[in-house]
Amino acid sequence: MAVSNSALLLVPVWPLDFSRGDAQGRRMAEDDTDEASKLPPDARLESLDRRLDQLKQAEARKEVKAQGDPNYRIGQLVLSHLVGAPAGGFIIGFVLDKLLGTKPWLMLLFLFLGFGVGVRNVLQISKTPPGSSGTGL
Repeated sequence: MAVSNSALLLVPVWPLDFSRGDAQGRRMAEDDTDEASKLPPDARLESLDRRLDQLKQAEARKEVKAQGDPNYRIGQLVLSHLVGAPAGGFIIGFVLDKLLGTKPWLMLLFLFLGFGVGVRNVLQISKTPPGSSGTGL
């Protein structure tokens, strides 16, 4: 008697039997209180724990070095304001001069306005102590 392929699909597959357990034949549901005393501590797990601890400590040291000196950071911030604000004023004034035909006047006005904004920003930065997280702006 031949069995067709469609008849094989009708065979129930549920419930599945997961009673084999793990590699040692133990089941997850079994509560064996003296199981830890039967098994020796795994040296690979201990080695892995040690290596993970070493890597965490190395990563913490790198993070401390990556933060850098707060005085250096503030110095770069001051420099960027003293260069960026006048440069921005120059560019805005130059574009407006081209559009309006007032060749050097708006460029000079916005250049000096940029210097003023840069100095104001530096004064605000200088009011904050070097170790604080804010930039004073």
